Amino acid sequence: MNKENYSTIGEIQLTQSNYYTHETDKQYMSVSLFKDFLKCEACALAKLNDEWQPKEDKTALLVGNYIHSYFESEESHQKFIDENKGTMMSSRGASKGKLKAPYKIADEMIESLENEKLFESFYKPGEKEVIVTGKIGGYPWKGKIDSLRKVQGFFCDLKTTRDIHQKIWNEDTRQKENFIKAYGYYYQMAVYTELIRQTFNIDCQPFIFAVSKQTPPDKVAIQFNSDKARELMDEAMQNIIEKQPHIWNVIKGQEKPERCEQCEYCRATKHLMELVQADEI
Repeated sequence: MNKENYSTIGEIQLTQSNYYTHETDKQYMSVSLFKDFLKCEACALAKLNDEWQPKEDKTALLVGNYIHSYFESEESHQKFIDENKGTMMSSRGASKGKLKAPYKIADEMIESLENEKLFESFYKPGEKEVIVTGKIGGYPWKGKIDSLRKVQGFFCDLKTTRDIHQKIWNEDTRQKENFIKAYGYYYQMAVYTELIRQTFNIDCQPFIFAVSKQTPPDKVAIQFNSDKARELMDEAMQNIIEKQPHIWNVIKGQEKPERCEQCEYCRATKHLMELVQADEI
């Protein structure tokens, strides 16, 4: 299990313990933070400044972390269980003291991957939770690689999703997309490829192992070496380069964040300032 620090880019050196803090988020852009700002700048900034936190159900996030910790190490998995036992375990009725339904499904998801030779040979031997940093368009970025195989020249990311084959509606493009594009994974693969190159001076090919939250779980091993996949990764990187100067200025307080007026934060902080025509809603 990787415990080293690789950051010499920002003012703060990244470690496993401070990687997910807002303090380091203000020093290093990440894919998740960038995507947050694409959704709603006002909401992303409020969360970053600890001025507001969503009331959303965190079960999906915990299920994903539960599975990730299992394949990281026995020690990491046990630590995760100990820290989240109150949330994961039922506290009443016949199921008291047992895992709640979402985590029982998570165990099924783990088991479905355990028996796969492709997953065992690609993902399991890799260096886990590797911190990488670099500059994209002159701005500092950070990433954490689920499983890195430096000698073999590739890295793997583990994803959980409701249904691998479900198409997700994109309001901007007015069309349905697969989960890879809908959840911004082309951004992630492009950024991680670049940060690995800058951190270790090697070119690595990206792979995703995805497992669904169905019973029984579905799973798929995804590669990104087709012309179309490379094109979409290039488009994602270009979009980052074009939009991040404004986002950084918003973070630094030099520009005002835009509100989407539809998310949880905007609904909670909205004030009626004008009348709207009926046909504009």
